[in-house]
Amino acid sequence: MKKTIVIILVLATSFSFGFAFKTIVSNQSDNQTKMKKVTGIGGIFFKCKDPNKMREWYQKHLGLNTNPYGATFEWYEGADNRKKGQTQWTPFAETTTYFEPSTKDFMINYRVENVLELVEQLKKEGVIIVDNIETYEYGKFVHILDAEGNKIELWEPAGE
Repeated sequence: MKKTIVIILVLATSFSFGFAFKTIVSNQSDNQTKMKKVTGIGGIFFKCKDPNKMREWYQKHLGLNTNPYGATFEWYEGADNRKKGQTQWTPFAETTTYFEPSTKDFMINYRVENVLELVEQLKKEGVIIVDNIETYEYGKFVHILDAEGNKIELWEPAGE
């Protein structure tokens, strides 16, 4: 009888410690993931010798519906098939300075939910913020550098 009580007490104590530990760990990870950072790819930009020729080539051979800015791919976000999203594809002249201070021939644009809050958090984490947040009719933009000096564009689409 004593063995049974001891076993039950040990099991109950183990369960309680396990539950408490899981609760503490869950609360800590919830605090770290409250703010969504990147929600998707907003655009892919790359340098080339002749952007017009590249747009024409991609239109002719791969069927991209191009315009002077490149092409826009529209899609619907997650489970909410009413909320439309988009990803921009844009060839830039190889002489563009838009990707500076990066020396790479590409730049990726990431969609984010709250660029103001994110920039404050990134500053605290020591991330290099290249410029100030700029607002246009289609959203807010800011540029940062990743660990290897690649310029990254963060975009909070208008209305989000």
